[in-house]
Amino acid sequence: MHKGILKARNALALATLPFAMGAAFAADAPALSAEAKAASGKIYFERCAGCHGMLRKGATGKNLEPANTAKLGSSRLEKIMSYGTEGGMPNFDDILTKDELKNMASYLQMPPEAPPEWSLADMKGTWKLHVPVDQRPTKKMNNVNLNNIFSVTLRDAGEVALIDGDTKKIWGIVKTGYAVHISRISLSGRYIHVVGRDGRLDMIDLWYEKPTVVATVKAGFESRSVDTSKAKGFEDKYAVVGSYWPPQYTILDGLTLEPLKNVSTRGTTVDGAYHPEPRVASILASTTKPEFLVSVKETGMVKMVDYSDLTNLRETTINTAKFLHDGGYDSSKRYFLVAANASNKIAVVDIKEGKFEALVDTAKIPHPGRGANINHPKYGPVWATSHLGADVITLIGTDPKGRPEHAWKVVQELKNHGANSLFVKTHPKSDNLWADSPLNPDPKLAGSVTVYKVSELGNPDAKSEVIDIAAAANLGKTKGLQRVVQGEYNEKGDEIWYSVWTGNKTEPSAIVVIDDKTRKVKQVIKDKRLVTPTGKFNVHNTQHDVY
Repeated sequence: MHKGILKARNALALATLPFAMGAAFAADAPALSAEAKAASGKIYFERCAGCHGMLRKGATGKNLEPANTAKLGSSRLEKIMSYGTEGGMPNFDDILTKDELKNMASYLQMPPEAPPEWSLADMKGTWKLHVPVDQRPTKKMNNVNLNNIFSVTLRDAGEVALIDGDTKKIWGIVKTGYAVHISRISLSGRYIHVVGRDGRLDMIDLWYEKPTVVATVKAGFESRSVDTSKAKGFEDKYAVVGSYWPPQYTILDGLTLEPLKNVSTRGTTVDGAYHPEPRVASILASTTKPEFLVSVKETGMVKMVDYSDLTNLRETTINTAKFLHDGGYDSSKRYFLVAANASNKIAVVDIKEGKFEALVDTAKIPHPGRGANINHPKYGPVWATSHLGADVITLIGTDPKGRPEHAWKVVQELKNHGANSLFVKTHPKSDNLWADSPLNPDPKLAGSVTVYKVSELGNPDAKSEVIDIAAAANLGKTKGLQRVVQGEYNEKGDEIWYSVWTGNKTEPSAIVVIDDKTRKVKQVIKDKRLVTPTGKFNVHNTQHDVY
């Protein structure tokens, strides 16, 4: 396609995104100026679409189509957005102004309109190979311990910080897409793939003196997941990126990001109903087969995608439950456990046999991240998840051969310091299990974490410890809540890092490093370049699925 035509087409596509649409609405709906509507749509895209969907049909969050929002009315909608809910929705009174909240209440009562599609040809039009493979370094050009690098999302800056875990210094800042959702490491450990919520995918080469972006592509208008091929004979050969909009996954060349194969996920749900927006949530690369495990949120299906022959692409469809979100391996790496969070279930897929294994009922809205694998003193190997909608940590037995009586059952619930948790974390070399609660509207709870001693979990008198991480960061008074989010271990497993995220890019943030054995603060990393840090991904742990 001619570059001028493509540029005009892309500009038109961006102009018709929900934050810039002029959709007609019911005569009795609240009115907004074109400027206020565009601003509200932008806020919805950045803050709300992930849970409620671009079309507002709901998933983790409730359906927000006008038939439902009009019943609540503007005053009630403003209060819900301001103060959050016990069901897992965070408060926005510390992020949005009163006028923005008022306009959002009006915007949500107006009919949504579908954004444009984004084809393979569109992707290829945005693909930039900044450095061809044969022009990249042939050996590592730095003295950095790459295994202990942390890729840290700087959410509202549209960047990631590569922090040296040994020195605690920022090695480099890389411009990326907005609100990078995850960083995934190639099996070789050389490349970091980061995908932003705006659909931009960047590949960072760690062999340079400073981390360098060598390829970029726009996979869609909203994306959340990426991984690379790990099976023998396919190491680093392919990458796969999943989009929320359009609902599809795309297989790319693993060394250049050239788009190769695009597959829509639209279709029927596990209930048999058609859904126009079945978004791709988590993706996991099998280490034993040339397969990607693609979780399709609204349909409740896991697609086992065989990438060994892209011309004759084969999918094995595993029916589980709506609405699939995040998940990871059990300790044996044979089973994939993924949260069907709005169904309050954990789905289990047997990767070796390529079949459905179990559905496990849990507390409200499980949100595990990758989950956490521990060896329970009473129940053996278990996998843990936290919850957005409940103040417990759920432990599920994962050893069907050795302990069949406990397999795929909730064997214990641990009391968390609050609901609205996003992540649990442990490490094979640690005797601790950590849990956050960053979306809790209570500042004290949002800024704290709970830690459990794994070896004592079988003792009914065992006690957990609550640590105020935000206080340790000593950021002073901030307008935004100081939310503590996503613990991540270093390579050795003797430190855990937490982000203190204020949600406001004009206010200070920090990363708190805790000695895992003593549970004492070891160091607070502060730097004016650490703008709204959230997710952190250690190269070694992410590369080898250590969690």
